[in-house]
Amino acid sequence: MLPTADKRATFKKLHESGCFIIPNPFDVGSAVALQHLGFKALASTSAGFAWTIAKADNRVTVDDVCNHLTAVCAAVDIPVNADYEGGFAVEPDKVAVNVARGVKTGVAGLSIEDSTGDAANPLYEHKLAVERIKAARKAIDADNSGVLLTGRCEAFLWGKQDIKLVIERLQAYSDAGADVLYSPGIKTKEDITAVVKAVAPKPVNLLIGGPGLSLQEVADLGVRRISVGGSLARMAWVGFMKAAKEMAEQGTFAEFANGYSGGELNKMFK
Repeated sequence: MLPTADKRATFKKLHESGCFIIPNPFDVGSAVALQHLGFKALASTSAGFAWTIAKADNRVTVDDVCNHLTAVCAAVDIPVNADYEGGFAVEPDKVAVNVARGVKTGVAGLSIEDSTGDAANPLYEHKLAVERIKAARKAIDADNSGVLLTGRCEAFLWGKQDIKLVIERLQAYSDAGADVLYSPGIKTKEDITAVVKAVAPKPVNLLIGGPGLSLQEVADLGVRRISVGGSLARMAWVGFMKAAKEMAEQGTFAEFANGYSGGELNKMFK
C-alpha cells in the first residue's frame, strides 16, 4: 500500500496544472472500482456514504465519517479527499479538534463548508465562517501533514444565488488558508469563470451532478478539479430500487438481466 505521505504529495501535484475528475465513491467497494478504472484521486460524499448506513445527508457523526474514511484510504493507493461537512461542530476550536481526527484517517485533503443546516439562516456569519477555516488550517498544519484544505461556500445550495457573496466568501477563505475553493451549485460559464478569476491562482473545484459541461469545457474555463457529489451513489440506487420494486410490486425478476457481471466484480476485487 502506498504511504500516506506519497498520496498527499500526488494530490498536491494534481492541483498544479490541468483539470481532473475526482469521482465520489460511497463505500470501499466503489472506491476500489474507481481506482480500477484509472482515476487519479477520489473524494468521499457525505450523502452517498450516509445512505449506505441508512441515514439522511448531514446526519452522520464524526465517528461514522472517520471510520469510513479510514477504511477507504486503506483500500486504495490513490489520494482521497474528505467531504468533512462543516467539521461536525460550530465553534472553531471544536472544528480544529475534529479536523485533526480527520487528518489521522489518511486523507490527502478535506473540505469545510459554511452551511448551518438551518434554512432560516443557512450560512454561518461571515466572521465565524472565516474563523472556522482558520481553525481547520491550524489543525492541519500542526503536524505538517500536507493535507489540502478546501473552503466551501454553500450559498447556491441554500437558495442564495448571489455570486458576489460567493466570491467574497471564497476570497476570505483563501486568505484564511484554504488551498482549494469550492462553491457547489454554480453552473453557468459566467459564474464559474468569475469564481476562477476571483481566487486565482488557487485551484477551484466544480460540482457536476448532471448533464451539462464536459471535462474539456470545464478545463477551458480554468477549473482544476471536478467532483460529482452523491451522483454515483444515486446511480447505484437506481438499479437496486428498480429491481427491488419489480420484485415487491410484480413478483418478477426481469431487471436482473441488467445486472453487472459477478465474474467481472470478482476479478476487480481479487
